[in-house]
Amino acid sequence: MKFFLIAGEASGDLHASRLIEAIKRYDGEAEFKFLGGDKMMAAAGVAPIIHYRDMAYMGFVDVAKHLPTILGFMSTAKKEINAWNPDHVILVDYPSFNLKIAKYAHKKQIKTHYFISPKVWVWKEWRVKSIKRYVDRMYCILPFEVDFYRKHDYEVTYVGNPTVGEINAAIEQMKPREEFIRFNGLDENKPIIALVPGSRLSEINSNLPIMIEAAKRHPDYQAVIAAAPSVDPNTYYNILDSTGNTALLVENQTWDLIRHSRAAIVTSGTATLEAAMLNTPQVACFRLNGSKWLYKFYRMLLKGDYVTLPNLIANEPVIPELLLHNCTADAIDKHLTALLADSPERTKMLEGYDRMSKRLGTGDCCENTASLLTSH
Repeated sequence: MKFFLIAGEASGDLHASRLIEAIKRYDGEAEFKFLGGDKMMAAAGVAPIIHYRDMAYMGFVDVAKHLPTILGFMSTAKKEINAWNPDHVILVDYPSFNLKIAKYAHKKQIKTHYFISPKVWVWKEWRVKSIKRYVDRMYCILPFEVDFYRKHDYEVTYVGNPTVGEINAAIEQMKPREEFIRFNGLDENKPIIALVPGSRLSEINSNLPIMIEAAKRHPDYQAVIAAAPSVDPNTYYNILDSTGNTALLVENQTWDLIRHSRAAIVTSGTATLEAAMLNTPQVACFRLNGSKWLYKFYRMLLKGDYVTLPNLIANEPVIPELLLHNCTADAIDKHLTALLADSPERTKMLEGYDRMSKRLGTGDCCENTASLLTSH
């Protein structure tokens, strides 16, 4: 069978690569084409049609500014689907782009699947109509999504969460802390505060300066930045230079860094779930332009009380969420100071992580999805 996949960011590239590997175990003759990244390339054995790093635009202004480029990518994807005529199109999150591709594939009568649901349960709930109309099957990785979609009269399958297996496997392969410190030239006498500002340039530019400002208030700790594999390291160094600060950079070792840190400051997204699975206390940030009116606007659109994955899965405030104008160095530092100590706040968060993990379960989501995909 022929599979056409689209993943528009680093986390999607990782999850899709594991799915490709699982599909190949069920179908040794499977062929793949995709929009994605290096991990998918390694799994599929072919280069991406478009690399996700060229597609990573976020927010209305950023998207509007690059609209001709995005439309060009979309046209390329449609032409490839039309020419290759795959048996299955598999879409990985990235809804603004992927739902348009779903509509196109559906009209071409190609089986269309969604692996990792768009976060329609947070906002843009109207997208459920398009999902019901154009997506033949949805494979969800968050347990609460089953009930959400059922309320919209759409049956989906919870296949388990990829982060569970990925994190557990990664922990087994991680260097001990002492070796990690030596390998990266870190100070063995100072505990680490991990700064995880995301993989999009807009996220990094908005969040990293505030993260650095909060972390430097703890001189007995060393701040270390998790560099995204798709981002030029000079992006981070330029921010450090412009703010007059210093911090070390660790490349392609984000999970190791979080695991070996006393606490982390994390841009809201998949990384918050990863930090929770790695059992590292965290403060979640999402600043963008820090505008109060934009915060009020988003709050009108948001569904539910939470936006971060640990809180949504546990259905309780496990980690602090500092959004837009609420994301300041003072606010981060207030939570960070408590989490660095052996405090009730730290203990409560770790206990919340345990409850969250039980709800996720231990099923291998890529194996389960591959089994379902290849049986049709």
